Amino acid sequence: MADALVSTILERIISIAQYQVEHEVKLVVGVEKEIEDLKNNLLATRDVLEDAERKQLKDAIVKHWLNDLKDVSYDMDDVVDEWSTAVLKWETEEAENALAPKSVAFYFLSSCWCFHRVARRRDIAHKIKEVGEKLEDIVERKTKFGFKLYRAIEKEPDRQTTSFVDVSRVHGREDEKKRVISKLLCSSSQEGRKVQVISIEGMGGIGKTTLAQLAYNADEIKTYFEKRIWVCVSHPFDEKTVAKAIIEDLSGAAPNLVELEPLCKRISESIEGKKFLLVLDDVWEDNSIKWEPLKESLKCGGPGSRILVTTRKNSVVKMMESAYPLVLGKLSEDECWSVFSQVAFYGRSQEECEMFTEIGRKIVHRCKGLPLAAKTLGGLMQSKRTTEDWENILCNELWEIEEVEKGIFPPLLLSYYDLPVAIRSCFTYCAMFPKDHVMERGKLIRMWMAQGYLKASTSKEMELVGKGYFEILATRAFFQDFQETDEDSMKFKMHDIVHDFAQFLMKDECFTVEADVLRRQKNDSFYGRARHAIITVSNWARFPESIYNARKLRSLLIRSYNDTAISEPLLTLLRNLTYLRLFDLSSSPIEKIPSDVGKLLHLRYLDFSHCEWLKELPETISELYNLQSLDITWCVSVKQLPQKMRKLTRLMHLEMHGSGVAFLPRGIEKLILLRTLTNFVVGGGGVQSGAANLGELGNLSDLRGTLWIEKLRNVRDMNEALKAEIKKKHLTGLYLLFNGDETELQVDENALIEALQAPSNLQVLCISEFRGTLLPKWIMSLTKLRRLDVSHCGSIEVLPPFGRLPYLEKLIIGVKTRKLDVGFLGIETVGNGSDGISKKGENGEMAAVTAFPKLKELCIWKMEELEEWDGIGMGWGEKDTKTEVMPQLRELEVKGCTKLKALPDYVLTAPLVELRMNECPALKERYEKEKGEDWHKISHISEIEINYQRKIKAANLGKIKNLNHLGGTLRVMNLQNIADVSESKRLKSDGKKTELQVDDCSRLPYLKETPGRDIESVGECFEILAAPYFLQDLEN
Repeated sequence: MADALVSTILERIISIAQYQVEHEVKLVVGVEKEIEDLKNNLLATRDVLEDAERKQLKDAIVKHWLNDLKDVSYDMDDVVDEWSTAVLKWETEEAENALAPKSVAFYFLSSCWCFHRVARRRDIAHKIKEVGEKLEDIVERKTKFGFKLYRAIEKEPDRQTTSFVDVSRVHGREDEKKRVISKLLCSSSQEGRKVQVISIEGMGGIGKTTLAQLAYNADEIKTYFEKRIWVCVSHPFDEKTVAKAIIEDLSGAAPNLVELEPLCKRISESIEGKKFLLVLDDVWEDNSIKWEPLKESLKCGGPGSRILVTTRKNSVVKMMESAYPLVLGKLSEDECWSVFSQVAFYGRSQEECEMFTEIGRKIVHRCKGLPLAAKTLGGLMQSKRTTEDWENILCNELWEIEEVEKGIFPPLLLSYYDLPVAIRSCFTYCAMFPKDHVMERGKLIRMWMAQGYLKASTSKEMELVGKGYFEILATRAFFQDFQETDEDSMKFKMHDIVHDFAQFLMKDECFTVEADVLRRQKNDSFYGRARHAIITVSNWARFPESIYNARKLRSLLIRSYNDTAISEPLLTLLRNLTYLRLFDLSSSPIEKIPSDVGKLLHLRYLDFSHCEWLKELPETISELYNLQSLDITWCVSVKQLPQKMRKLTRLMHLEMHGSGVAFLPRGIEKLILLRTLTNFVVGGGGVQSGAANLGELGNLSDLRGTLWIEKLRNVRDMNEALKAEIKKKHLTGLYLLFNGDETELQVDENALIEALQAPSNLQVLCISEFRGTLLPKWIMSLTKLRRLDVSHCGSIEVLPPFGRLPYLEKLIIGVKTRKLDVGFLGIETVGNGSDGISKKGENGEMAAVTAFPKLKELCIWKMEELEEWDGIGMGWGEKDTKTEVMPQLRELEVKGCTKLKALPDYVLTAPLVELRMNECPALKERYEKEKGEDWHKISHISEIEINYQRKIKAANLGKIKNLNHLGGTLRVMNLQNIADVSESKRLKSDGKKTELQVDDCSRLPYLKETPGRDIESVGECFEILAAPYFLQDLEN
């Protein structure tokens, strides 16, 4: 960690010195010698740091010296950052002043700025001297330790062709898995209403959590239990935290409760009479008194309910009164070898595998039967290409280290010290997160950027560097439990032991704690070295003032879901924690951000996402010259961005999806480093409104990811659409929404959509509310499309041959056409008048052809004019050997097609798993269960829904008081004329499962998902966020 800091500071000092030479300016005067001494001392220290890092594992005095070096390195980094920020600020001010009109007042202000700069330079020079003296003392002390000159690894390990090896296959635990599942499913007449406890005991890294996951996710377990709850308990134990986690897993939302008694009562109400499985993972607390309230709250579950506990302590097994204690033993050496070789030999030739097998077997012997150790070492050896490399690992002195978990830390240390120092910093940063925390790759990479861990090069930008680091850490088994999400994103976790290891390395620098727990602690000494923290606050009135002493914090994430009394302590926080690089207040009930946030000059990452009560962003955010990421996703009450956003020239990510922002401020084109811009809202009212025009997108050439362009009806000049140059962006997703403030079109919509040509590599395209008659010609050139949505386009009568899109997986269409014929499939009819489909081969013969070869989901939505959906001339049950249509179709939804009489043959013979037909009276009659004439054609489909809904007219909504007696689906529809909702409240319910489905609410801005409800928002509900006041008292 110290090595990474020293290297970073050296680079920045050299960079600023080079800037002075190139621009012939003196940024700081009078400390040239001190700066030179700083460089020399840092260079001398860096060359021995790798040896010091390893010796501190056994020598407490060396560890103390390293801690002092880290402290002064952090201070130095702050000073250098202040120095470079001052330069950036002065450059920005000069650019702004050049545009401003000149006056007497202007020249007076200019003289004030000059005076301020002189004072600032003097202040920075003083700090450089002060830090230099501290470093001098530390460098003198290093001589007595006799450190060796030993540089850390700088080259990144070779990576395999895949991102990381799939190590999900579990070795040697099949018998244990069967036994655990058997005990979970076994019911006894003797158990009565008592909830039985089953325990898995074993040392860290033995595979307890993996075994519990295998059982928890088994199909028979999912079917048997009505409720499944997973809670990572860990250490230190807190009853309230565990209770809240249980409720959140049950309901899908954090409870608005603080004290233990109401929390336990809520648990009892949620599980009463229901057969549940509760997994308590990684339990350490063996005090039965602390567990008693939670155990009592769980007694009202239905017969057959189970609690599955994983623990390293036998005393926990006894305290929990486990009915079936399973002690997990070590793997055999052969089983360990299977785990190790699966990873270490991935992608190698047979010759290589044979060459390394003997040494590999010796390394596996040192794993001592622990699967995590085998997996970690397998990831380490994957990048080792010579026998010498393998021998070095086998004989490394780090095997002699015995810390915390005997047998586990040496393999982790070996893998850790084999990483370049930059990647080590990325790993240890994760020690800040709580155990079992689900991390998101893209967000974590931006956090690494904010801390300065990632360095861009001429050939690779920071995000790609971060992805590379992530893949290396994943391959080394530092990360696990990967879940791929949409658009190249990924969620993952850290193993408990790996998390312990990270915290061991970052002792005193990272902490995660509940504010109430922090308040009870008397020892504040650790605050001096604390750099990264996550604090959960349930009551701001009791916020621990001791946190203000952690003045050196660089990362602060606050989790506060209920209490709105946040403003005053937040102001004090911002005034004290001035070194923050990252500030995350997401999902907090804050209404106003103090203007003091603009004084956090080091800030790179600012997250206010899901702060639904937040009304505005202070204009001072424009003073955060280092800001790289700003996230106001789902800040529904924020109506505008700071007007001088153009000053944030280092901004790379601006996320505002679902916010209330009505337009982007003029000058957004100056943010040329922007990689992420989730939404561009075209402002109404012309140039005088202060809104950016669409053409400003043209300057943002590095945009990637997904972009929503909204309110396209506000476009006044076709040239602006051309200047936007959408086709030159690196986008994977594009949403074109032809809504807006203007009642009349300013330009021709057919010409406008042609001008908005999408990039050729696009994977997702949505066109909505388009009133033109023709889809753009460029749409069929998007051969990599995976999802296409053309809905609410009521003037389109002819569809392109979408069947020719080779990778299309999901298609949603809602247009005016009266007939879906074979032209829609993209294959031509036979010329002799028959109904078949054909394609001529080179010699004139009929060649096999496939339409929609990859399509898995199809939704035909609100096509009220659709009367015919043509087949391809096959009889029921027949197969056409020359033609395939939708061979992978799994889901079909037909909704609001009131005139459609039948489904085509190729759909009925597709491998459908789900079929939904709603608001289609003719289809309902034809395919009705047991009664319809064609029921036999769909009866084989496993999930069928035909018109299952409850309709309530808007006029009657005010009479409904709650949802306690409502089952099935509540449908809210036909609210097109409601455009303004001045008040929003939550729906009331007793926790019973209810679906709320919303149709035809294109002008309704708010409809909030209620915790515990399964809300399905469909139709024209793009910005639905909060329940309108007329839904607040729904009754029977």
